[in-house]
Amino acid sequence: MKIHHIAKENSILNKFLSEIRDVTIQKDAMRFRRNIERIGEILGYELSKELNYTSKEITTPLGKKPTHSINNEIVLCSILRAGLPLHNGLLNYFDDSENAFISAYRHHPNNNEEFEIVVEYFASPPIDNKTVLLIDPMLATGKSLISVYEALKKHGTPKEIHIVSTIGSKDGIAYISNYFPENTSLWIADIDAHLNEKGYIIPGLGDAGDLAFGEKM
Repeated sequence: MKIHHIAKENSILNKFLSEIRDVTIQKDAMRFRRNIERIGEILGYELSKELNYTSKEITTPLGKKPTHSINNEIVLCSILRAGLPLHNGLLNYFDDSENAFISAYRHHPNNNEEFEIVVEYFASPPIDNKTVLLIDPMLATGKSLISVYEALKKHGTPKEIHIVSTIGSKDGIAYISNYFPENTSLWIADIDAHLNEKGYIIPGLGDAGDLAFGEKM
């Protein structure tokens, strides 16, 4: 799996990352969502450099101009609910893409720190031979991504997979690297050192879904 760690080079991305992590700023849910969306736009721009393009000629009011357009058939697939702002950012750039949505959450059957990933709702177009952008803002343990990928395979075999995340842990990235096929790339804004005993990213930013949409029961 090819890993693209975008925050390694300084850019405006680092401002947005700083704000979604900052406990004093992230209390503004609208700003949090918008910053995640803007991070999605930046990741989408970087990702677009690796796609396939076709040459064509367009007509301007004053003449002809050779240009290039993406010829990948793109499917954006987001994990609900936390993935929605990141999905919107990518959709701002890949506005011709198809869209898929899946719910995946941690279930603690024994009311302790052990958990399993439960996948319930899934709506997807066919994905055979298409470019799938698998969107999960927080790549913690990596278990939810693998569960989603297993569900996705029932709908076909993608031509390639691009995982798009805001923040991930080294442990989670190592875990999915041994699972996803070779034609997979990870586009991630920033990578943190480790997970705590509950499987949350440290220092991370907290629960992205709660910060974007309010606490859940």
